[in-house]
Amino acid sequence: MTDLIKLGMVLALASGAALHAGATNAATFAAWEVANVAWGDTLNVRKYPSSGSQKQAAYPNGTVLQMTGKCTGGVNLLDIAHLSEAKQRQAVRYQWCEVWHDPKQDGDHVTGWVYGRYIAPY
Repeated sequence: MTDLIKLGMVLALASGAALHAGATNAATFAAWEVANVAWGDTLNVRKYPSSGSQKQAAYPNGTVLQMTGKCTGGVNLLDIAHLSEAKQRQAVRYQWCEVWHDPKQDGDHVTGWVYGRYIAPY
């Protein structure tokens, strides 16, 4: 395959991903899952990265989340994906990370924030 054809394929894939990302301006999502939430409890997704912020939705352990990659403290999930699971979890343990989700289950996706202690790489 020539370099020109490869470049065309990369550009086509990138433009499709950018269109899919919509308002977040993210070209790629990282899949993480809800983990370590107490039995019978759920992880709250907040409008802003604060435990006092408005709750958008709540998900139980095992729910796979679409992460935009952006976390507080300058952590980017896409940049740490090469690390071991334990190191990734440690990097986000005390951070808030942004999710792309559909809290009303009506096709209207929005961003929200989850506390890193309760998520793990999928």
